[in-house]
Amino acid sequence: MSFIRAFTSCNPGTGEIYFTRPSWSEAELLARIASLKHFQKGWSESGIDARSDALKRLASALSAAKNQLAGKISQEVGRRTLECKSEIDRSIDLLHYYARSAPMTLMPKKVKTEATRSELFFEPLGLVLAIMPWNYPVWQVLRFAVPALVAGNACLVKPAPSVPQSTALLLDIVHSTGIQAMDVAWINEEHVEEAIRAADAVAFTGSTDVGRIVAAAAGKHIKKTVLELGGSNPLVVLKDADIHVAARDACYSRFRDAGQSCNAVKRMIVVPEIAEAFIAELIAEASKLKMGIQDDPNASLPPLARADLRETLHAQVLDATTHGAKLLLGGFMPEGPGFFYPATILDTVTPACRVYHEEIFGPVASILRADNEQDAIRMANDTVFGLGASIYTRNREKGWAIAKQIDAGSVFINRHPISDLRLPFGGIKASGYGRELSEFGLLEFVNVKTFWQK
Repeated sequence: MSFIRAFTSCNPGTGEIYFTRPSWSEAELLARIASLKHFQKGWSESGIDARSDALKRLASALSAAKNQLAGKISQEVGRRTLECKSEIDRSIDLLHYYARSAPMTLMPKKVKTEATRSELFFEPLGLVLAIMPWNYPVWQVLRFAVPALVAGNACLVKPAPSVPQSTALLLDIVHSTGIQAMDVAWINEEHVEEAIRAADAVAFTGSTDVGRIVAAAAGKHIKKTVLELGGSNPLVVLKDADIHVAARDACYSRFRDAGQSCNAVKRMIVVPEIAEAFIAELIAEASKLKMGIQDDPNASLPPLARADLRETLHAQVLDATTHGAKLLLGGFMPEGPGFFYPATILDTVTPACRVYHEEIFGPVASILRADNEQDAIRMANDTVFGLGASIYTRNREKGWAIAKQIDAGSVFINRHPISDLRLPFGGIKASGYGRELSEFGLLEFVNVKTFWQK
């Protein structure tokens, strides 16, 4: 049997390719789907309490394997091991959250109508295909899979090509707890539509361009989809903001994990009264960041995950400076091995620059100078994306009023965007549709069935 070597592990800190995994044939994919559908029936019939207990077992297993799993993530993605452990801790919290909350949320609900009896039941859709990204190979997978599983679905995960070892280890841990209703699809792009056709629903996390392709294929086969796509989150700093807090939060959100997070701050919009003070503090904070490999205890800026990501990022920076943006910090391709890029700050970014319109997936901050408060709101909404946003002001009433004017899935006042297990996460416009986390994420992949008796 011939294979395409589609899955490859490359250490971002050195550029060394150290592992490859062959992809499946179409026959192998279909056989695995048939097996999962078989497991799904028994998993669904096991009952919500049994499935919640399984989540608790998985939480314990993840905790026991945390060091090993964090090491795999760090090797493949390039993030510091400490940050990878935090990803696993967050995933453990997610498991406990749904183990507690799912039984109540999925309980049949009586609705008072003119019928003698009318109730709502929440039934699984069946097999949910998840097409996942590389940047958080445990959290992103479980953020989708945990609510889908506890609702009684089976899950088939198509991982990003660059994280085969992290994904394989996660699957081993899942299976070690007795959960057989989840598996990994080691398939190339050519087999994705076949997987979509065979599945009952699709979850996708990744770029907007690929999201369009997935949504089109799912629409062709009339499959329910949830899309969590890119973001270009604005951080609006008003004249009465606490500049130190705003700059500190902006720096952390923008440069954390080398800026490779969809929900990070991307555009920093400042009004004239505080622009210079904010920029000075931002430069001071960003200048402290040191590039270094994953295990360097003094490093705070890890490499980007892949060479092509760094090349795209640098092209965006060069385009910005060509079209009038001022380079205040960084902006160069470091010599030597690995896919490092320095903390970079671009000032006076305008619509002539690609970074004004495109998502920036790396350690580059764009500063947009607004004429006034209303202009800042206009700039915040002047994007095809709509994932998250932040507003910094000491006036809580004003912050709340402005938040209502921002087009986004979530708006934070005096806080950079985060995802909270108890709150729905997702976007609008080119950032996708549907929600993850909270009770809303739990209900995405269920059939809300109405029972009505005369």
